[in-house]
Amino acid sequence: MAIFLNETSKVIVQGMTGSEGMKHTRRMLKAGTEIVGGVNPRKAGTKVDVDGVSLPVFASVQEAIAETGANTSVVFVPPAFSKAAVVEAIDAEIELVIVITEGIPVHDSVTFWNYAESKGNKTRIVGPNCPGIASPGKSNAGITPADITGTGPIGLVSKSGTLTYQLMYELRDIGFSTSVGIGGDPVIGTTHIDCLKAFEEDPETKAIVMIGEIGGDAEERAAEYIKNHVTKPVVGYIAGFTAPEGKTMGHAGAIISGSAGTAESKKEALEAAGVKVGKTPSETARLMREVVENL
Repeated sequence: MAIFLNETSKVIVQGMTGSEGMKHTRRMLKAGTEIVGGVNPRKAGTKVDVDGVSLPVFASVQEAIAETGANTSVVFVPPAFSKAAVVEAIDAEIELVIVITEGIPVHDSVTFWNYAESKGNKTRIVGPNCPGIASPGKSNAGITPADITGTGPIGLVSKSGTLTYQLMYELRDIGFSTSVGIGGDPVIGTTHIDCLKAFEEDPETKAIVMIGEIGGDAEERAAEYIKNHVTKPVVGYIAGFTAPEGKTMGHAGAIISGSAGTAESKKEALEAAGVKVGKTPSETARLMREVVENL
C-alpha cells in the first residue's frame, strides 16, 4: 500500500520550468511517477517536452487540480518564493505538498505550517529541505534516487537525505514500502511521529527504520510514541555522535544545548522504548537485517 504516495498519486511540480525542477521532473518521470503538469504563472498555457512527454504548464495549483485531478505537488521554488508557493497549494487544498527547497527562512516555514493548521490541515506538508517521498515500484516525488532499492517490507523515516539513500542502498535486497525524508530544518511539516503512525497502520510495512540527528527533542518524543503506540519493530540511527557541543552541524535544526538534543540522550530514549539503535549507518542496516530475518 505504501504511505502518503502510491501509484494512484497524480503529481504536479511547482517550479517545473526551472533548472532544478526540470532536472528532477525528468528523473521522477523515469522512475514511473505520474506527473501531470507544472505550475508557473509566467508560462501558463505552454507545454514542456520532457524526454518525449508533453507536460502542460498551469497558472496556478488550483487550475492544475481542476484540469488534471492532481493530488500531490512537489515544490522546486527558490527560497524567497517558497512560502507563497506552499500557501497557494494549501489554498487549493491539494492533499500533499512536498517542499524540496533548502534555505527557506524559519519564519516562512512557521507561517505556512500555521496556515495549513488554520485551514484544517487538509494539506499534508512534507519538508522543507527534504529529499521527498519514494514508494519503490509505485511513485517517487522529490530527489531520492529511484534505482537504489526495490519494493519490500521496510518503512523509513529520516531527517537526513544522504543517510536515507545509504540505508535504502544497504538494504536494497530486502526493499522498502515507503521512504519519507522529513527534512532537518527547525520547523517541518510531517514529523517522525506522523510517519510512525502511518507505518504502524500500513499492512505492507513490517519493520521501521527511523533516522534522527542531534538537536531538538523530536526523537525523544518519537521514542515516547513508539513505546505507547507502535507494535512493529523499529531500528534507529542518530547522526551526530561525534559532533562538537554547541555547533550547528549541516541542518539548521542540528544544534544541541547542554545535554538536551545530544545523540546519546536520543539513543537512550529510543533504547528505553525498545528500539535497537546503531552507532553507524552500516550497523543500523545490520540490525534491521536481523529484525527482518526474525519476522
